[in-house]
Amino acid sequence: MYRFASAENSKEGTFKLILLRSKMHAIRFFVFLLTILLHIADSVAQTVQVLDSLRGRPLHMVTLSSQTPAAFAVTNAQGKADVSAFAPSGNITVRMLGHATRELSFQQMKESGFIVRMQRESMRLGQAVAVATRWESPLDELPGHFAVITSREAALRQPQTTADLLEASGQVFMQKSQQGGGSPMIRGFATNRLLIAVDGVRMNNAIFRSGNLQNVISIDPLALERTEVLFGPGSVMYGSDAIGGVMSFTTLAPQLSTTDSTLVSGSSTGRWSSANGEFTGHLDVQVGRRTWAMLTSITHSDFGDLRMGRHGPDDYLRPTFVQRQDSIDMVMRNDDPLVQRPSAYAQTNLMQKLRFRPAQGWDIQYGFHYSTTGDYARYDRHLRTLNGLPCSARWDYGPQTWMMNALAVVHSDTTRIYDRLMVRAAHQRFHESRMDRDLNSPAQTTMAEQVDAYSLNIDLKKGFGQHHELLYGMEGVFNDIRSTGKREDIITGETVTAPARYPRSDWTSIGAYGTYLFKTNEKLTLQAGMRYNHFVLNATFDTTAFPLPFAEAHLNSGALTGSLGTLWRPTQRWAISLNLSTGFRSPNVDDLGKVFDSEPGAVTVPNPALQAEYACNAELSVARSFGHWLKLDVTGYVTYLDNALVRRDFTVNGEDSIPYAGQLSRVQAIQNAAFALVYGLQAGLEVMLPKGFGISGRFNWQHGTEETDDGSVSALRHAGPWFGSAHLTYTHRRLRIDLYAVANGAMQFEDLALEERNKPELYARDGNGNPHTPAWYTLNLKAAVEVHRHVTISGGVENITDQRYRPYSSGMAAAGLNFVLAVRGHF
Repeated sequence: MYRFASAENSKEGTFKLILLRSKMHAIRFFVFLLTILLHIADSVAQTVQVLDSLRGRPLHMVTLSSQTPAAFAVTNAQGKADVSAFAPSGNITVRMLGHATRELSFQQMKESGFIVRMQRESMRLGQAVAVATRWESPLDELPGHFAVITSREAALRQPQTTADLLEASGQVFMQKSQQGGGSPMIRGFATNRLLIAVDGVRMNNAIFRSGNLQNVISIDPLALERTEVLFGPGSVMYGSDAIGGVMSFTTLAPQLSTTDSTLVSGSSTGRWSSANGEFTGHLDVQVGRRTWAMLTSITHSDFGDLRMGRHGPDDYLRPTFVQRQDSIDMVMRNDDPLVQRPSAYAQTNLMQKLRFRPAQGWDIQYGFHYSTTGDYARYDRHLRTLNGLPCSARWDYGPQTWMMNALAVVHSDTTRIYDRLMVRAAHQRFHESRMDRDLNSPAQTTMAEQVDAYSLNIDLKKGFGQHHELLYGMEGVFNDIRSTGKREDIITGETVTAPARYPRSDWTSIGAYGTYLFKTNEKLTLQAGMRYNHFVLNATFDTTAFPLPFAEAHLNSGALTGSLGTLWRPTQRWAISLNLSTGFRSPNVDDLGKVFDSEPGAVTVPNPALQAEYACNAELSVARSFGHWLKLDVTGYVTYLDNALVRRDFTVNGEDSIPYAGQLSRVQAIQNAAFALVYGLQAGLEVMLPKGFGISGRFNWQHGTEETDDGSVSALRHAGPWFGSAHLTYTHRRLRIDLYAVANGAMQFEDLALEERNKPELYARDGNGNPHTPAWYTLNLKAAVEVHRHVTISGGVENITDQRYRPYSSGMAAAGLNFVLAVRGHF
């Protein structure tokens, strides 16, 4: 990557470094002081470890539950779970997929030294866990379709970013405009129609755009305990934006000691990848006592320019790139057209967690998360040309910074209004910026945004006997948005104020929900939920930049959503689920107040007359296991989006075109002007073969349409081609091997959304010269071996046949032949 920094930028970077170091010193002092205070407490915590009876290895994602007292726990990657809340239960259910369910009392656990061993058995359906419902619950009690990625699976895959981790599930399509990114697509929806949650806190903020989003890369994949995806609307639990699905990330949690001695554990990982010269280093350390624990995690990654494959369309090659020499923008010949310049970037993630158990039934956790990148190029914008020359000399994103402070308080006790109560309070700060300059132009424009997001969630869970359960709660969210713009002459250094991307604004959301779960018997479960959400948006515009007919805009409205589902299990081998749900997305600041160039010759302006968009979803899932060796599952769904917020032609003061960025541009605005329809299916296969072999696969197909300007129907932008994966696995003692293929279908020109047809630089050319996405596949091999009980070596070869391909709608070609090597030590 080529970077050019002025003295002012250098001073600013030094100041930010000093400020970051000051913050870290303050955090260390706070942790030291709090550790001393917490050491005074004297309550007792108890941890159980669940092991595989055959190999004696810890089992991850084992669920433990009891009715009296009402308690629930899940084992971590070390097979451990805190069971203090279960005392003195006489019946604790221990379950895990592929293992025989056990029923035992707390006293029996104690007599066994809090070691529980589980035997492998025939394949069964749905024994996993999902926090996408805000409470940990066995999946065999929930209607709907979920995907779960454990830290053990992630350790074998070795994804470079969390975007790659989601893609490895085989159920989430990933779009990339640059290497420092990854925008998920789920069931034909993406960006601000999907919701991201970290430790139960929504990451979505009021400037999440309809264009591609890169926020998932702010989450450290090496600091995750598990990743879960809820497919379909999740607005009853999460409010606005949860139309296509919810991606829920649970980070590592500090573990309490079960004895008077101090528990000290941790791990370190080093990884190298050849396709982009990646070097990643990770370290996490935790210290635990009976009543308190702390965990520190840090990860840093450097990624060089990404090399694409040798075999594929020549349209993806990078023959030239722009470099500034002697105050002149030079179009340089690329010595290796397979290397995508500029695409390099670096990223750092920090996490600090504290845990305190002041008394029986109480659990208090504080988490600090910090993620930042360096400047990185938006690669797809560097592909645009005019008269045979690049349009841009620079088009970069500035550092993408995310910081979160989150406090969670959980109380477990049988009271009149709840068995479990959780209160989450969080503050997040987002920094984003973008810098662009046309070729041979001295004028560089910089736009910067800062969002402070405050949230408070109160979630309660109450059981009534063996068959009834009520989940209910409230949520309040407030976003404060600040945006600036400037234009700098890079030759003279003169700087003037330029139009900001967003107006000075704030966004408020207040909601309340309730979900009722009725287990009629062992075979039938019913679930019904409802949520009311009220949202308020206030914006003040700078009318000196544009002749807008208004100086302020206000939205004040509400949305009512609901869900109804049933899960029928006629036998242990069958599971049939029917789910009806609605979702909504309230207009945010990006919809109402953004001024930007959506495409060459077009400018998007504010529209103060927006309403929420609604989605209605129906899905049917059928799963069947055959003995101990085969499991099949199929889910069909259809989603109708009404009052859809889409970009359409607009007018300002009666004019359909206005000057913007030095050229006359067609006026557009986000409007409630369309409907969209998506339908598709998701299918899965699991086969357990003798001698440690296994076969699995996922297939996803979706088709989407939306209403266009003239009332006709066109392809929906985020409904990509079919995609899927197939795996052949082998496990023997300390060795795991995964040979797998990943494939995507083609997207012909006539199947492309109208918006995508106007981005020819992203696509290959067909025989008629029209943009299209060819079908592609990759063959890959991953392996992990425990060379020592404290050391694991993993790695493999990706894209073995060195295919050159771009996933649908992506600006970056994917990595070519790539060798990966990682070493993990733990203690």
